[in-house]
Amino acid sequence: MSGKDSKNPIDGLLEIMRRLRDPKNGCPWDKEQDFTTIAPYTIEEAYEVAAAIDAKDMAALQDELGDLLLQTIYHAQMAAELGHFTFADVVAGISEKMVRRHPHVFSSASVADAEAQTEAWEAQKARERNEAGSGVLDGVAHALPALLRAEKLQKRAARVGFDWDGITPVFEKIAEEIAEIQEELPPGPGAERPNSSLAGEIGDLFFACVNLARHLNVDPESALRRTNAKFERRFARIEALLPDGAAIEKTPIERLEALWEQAKKEEKDG
Repeated sequence: MSGKDSKNPIDGLLEIMRRLRDPKNGCPWDKEQDFTTIAPYTIEEAYEVAAAIDAKDMAALQDELGDLLLQTIYHAQMAAELGHFTFADVVAGISEKMVRRHPHVFSSASVADAEAQTEAWEAQKARERNEAGSGVLDGVAHALPALLRAEKLQKRAARVGFDWDGITPVFEKIAEEIAEIQEELPPGPGAERPNSSLAGEIGDLFFACVNLARHLNVDPESALRRTNAKFERRFARIEALLPDGAAIEKTPIERLEALWEQAKKEEKDG
């Protein structure tokens, strides 16, 4: 049976997963998996979706969304096998949550614009956390990338007033963190060997930079992804500009820097 054979494609995919996990006739690899082993694939697929969006590749996005959907179904199948919940329970739960958090659509409440809706959404989530006896920062997933988690922690704290009232103090904080890193640097060659204090100070600098991005309404995770891609692209251009047979590791740094500037100029010139 395949998903195409089913009148309902979702039912077909659910049946495919059930067969893959069948204790007797299923796939040996799929049968051995559990929540812990599948979780990294779930995270990876979410990033693949983001990459397809960044590339504006709709064909890839369709494909990656299918992979991400499969992850949801995989976890739901394992939960069903253990008697915890089913895929239908997952769908019912998110449907109920969407209705509850959008009273301006599904009841008589109203909001002025998207910003007001975001505030209402967060206020509803805060009420739900309070009803559950949770703290302000509870529920920010530890598995999130560090930059994204830092941003979410800061936003949560800011909603209860724990935030700077402008951007100037953020710049001052960044300068302060850089100075503290410089103070932690040991003299001589040891400066190349990070210690726990130095690592902590660098983490503080990253956290402050995330605060700067947040105050400027810049997504730090997306910004760093773009910079990573730009670095890869320009470095690859350096390699392409080297004469045939030239070893990049034996090329003087001055030459590499000149090629880097050439790669930058080519990009700016289109």
